[in-house]
Amino acid sequence: MKKMNVLAGLLSCLMFLATLPSMGKEYVLQSPDQKIEVKISVEEDIRYQVHFNGELLLSPSGISMALEGGEVLGTHPKVRKVKRQSVNRSLAPVIRQKSATISDRFEEMTLQFRGDYTLVFRAYDDGVAYRFTTSRKEALTVTNEQVEFNFNADHSMYFPEETDMMTHMERTYLHLPMSEVNGKRFCSIPALVEIDNGPKVLITEADLEDYPGMFLKNNDNASHGFQGIFPKVALEEKQTNDRDVKVEQRADYMAKTQGERSFPWRVLIIAEEDGDLIESQLVYQLAKPLQLEDTSWIKTGKVAWDWWNANNISGVDFRAGVNTETYKYFIDFASDYGLEYIILDEGWYKLGDLMSVVPEIDMEELIAYGKEKNVAIILWVVWKTLDDQLEEALNQFEKWGVKGIKVDFMQRDDQKIVNYYHRVAKEAAKRKLLVNFHGSYKPTGIRRAYPNVITREGVKGLEQSKWGETADPQNALVIPFTRMVAGPVDYTPGAMLNATKQNFKPVFNKPMSQGTRCHQLAMYVVFESPLQMLADNPTHYRKEPECMEFLSAVPVVWDATKVLDAKVGNYVLITRQHGEEWYMGAMTNWTARDLEVDFSFLPEGETYQMDIYQDGINADRNAQDYKKTRKTVTKNSKLNIHLAPGGGWVARLRKD
Repeated sequence: MKKMNVLAGLLSCLMFLATLPSMGKEYVLQSPDQKIEVKISVEEDIRYQVHFNGELLLSPSGISMALEGGEVLGTHPKVRKVKRQSVNRSLAPVIRQKSATISDRFEEMTLQFRGDYTLVFRAYDDGVAYRFTTSRKEALTVTNEQVEFNFNADHSMYFPEETDMMTHMERTYLHLPMSEVNGKRFCSIPALVEIDNGPKVLITEADLEDYPGMFLKNNDNASHGFQGIFPKVALEEKQTNDRDVKVEQRADYMAKTQGERSFPWRVLIIAEEDGDLIESQLVYQLAKPLQLEDTSWIKTGKVAWDWWNANNISGVDFRAGVNTETYKYFIDFASDYGLEYIILDEGWYKLGDLMSVVPEIDMEELIAYGKEKNVAIILWVVWKTLDDQLEEALNQFEKWGVKGIKVDFMQRDDQKIVNYYHRVAKEAAKRKLLVNFHGSYKPTGIRRAYPNVITREGVKGLEQSKWGETADPQNALVIPFTRMVAGPVDYTPGAMLNATKQNFKPVFNKPMSQGTRCHQLAMYVVFESPLQMLADNPTHYRKEPECMEFLSAVPVVWDATKVLDAKVGNYVLITRQHGEEWYMGAMTNWTARDLEVDFSFLPEGETYQMDIYQDGINADRNAQDYKKTRKTVTKNSKLNIHLAPGGGWVARLRKD
């Protein structure tokens, strides 16, 4: 009898141990609308998979983090505690990039492991994210992070291929099968996967700080998968000119960092409809909250930009160029049309020394003149020169009364350079300066913590038309669904010299755009940038009073955004609200098409006068051909519109 009692006790004990989390278990997390399900398997390692509408989206994908000394977080894991919470709150962004409020609704599960680390998973209605956190007293050296996205089949994707980790991330998105991504091929992110008969899945990251950025390559251990790869810490650098600092030798580790911290979010944005990608604000939602006490000084606006048009103004009695007279001309133009800023791009200082203004520029006179005209000045700077003279230069800019800086040519996102972005954001905020990062990596949400980081490049924008053929309508119709989902995009639109595909040629000092005039105008509604450029020169704009009626009025921030119709790489039709006005924009690739505009988004019982800019009947031959018309519309109205090849359509709606 005693033996039987002992055996029964052992059996009971074994059954109890088998139910403990540390012995291996699957944990399930669902999105609030229950369309997305995440399953996390904790056994000899940690793997997760994702289902959407009951269908497998992501096959089991590994998660771990390797530390110096051989320790691997996620190998032989032992769960100590599981915490869950449901969150449903409203965020009010300082900068209303897409909307005045953001619904932040998600389910969260935190798995606490032995070894003082956790994994936090979140499921939103539009995506999934996870991150490591650690709570150790000693510093950590991270040698590798296992990040996997193993898909269930050979889907097609939009792949922003890179050839080097020293990159501006100004890439053409290649549309190809996942199986073609092999060998040494890799890409920056966001990257977009098209699930056969399913949703679109955008891979990116959020809350990147004190850690390197992520790239993607094929996963050697999965048939249809990707794995994250990361630039290692730079041990030796070589400065080859005022702006290029190349890495000569890298360490065998990714980051040396504090032991108590949260690591970047690994993000999958899941869009049932293509337009849902544009409406998603997940990167912002996952970012570090606001770090500034006072944000009242942060002013969005439009900018008269000098560099793209090479200061190539005409009809003046002075020699156009980088000089005080030319910039006064830009200020006069900005003032006449209600633009808030002008930029002084490359040429205003002697390269290598931000304290040495060229003799042709009287900075104090210019800034005083701008104040008289209610136009502020933003200064372009090379990142390395700013880094060398950071405190001295920013103090001087503040003393002058400059309102922002455009920081250029970083071209890297290893730990050192990522930290540089945060340092500049903080120091600029202390002096009430806006920051526009060019030559940059993709946004990861720093704009939430530091909303003075107002916009960012990291996109193949209009500047490419000065020397190449890649800033075309096909490229432009991929950007809203990929790069722009991560954050503001300083594409720099506004060309008034427009060319068809057949007639385009790159001219550096007198550049033109590909696609129609209305294609350019529509960018001001489709492309989000709270600091939006007018890239062409004032002489051209003054000759286009009808276009300037629109460009003077169009806002750069929005109370609401709604995508009415869209297909990645093909076309987009979008409406945005600002106060009591609505703006609409449509763009197409090189294929002419007809779209139906449904105005059911308008308030009940209201009548609106709509000013329309549409491709002219000859826009397929002369890309500058457009027509302005006016219509009366209500909630019940519908309108058929025609877009020429590379065309566009834009409208402003005001209450009757």
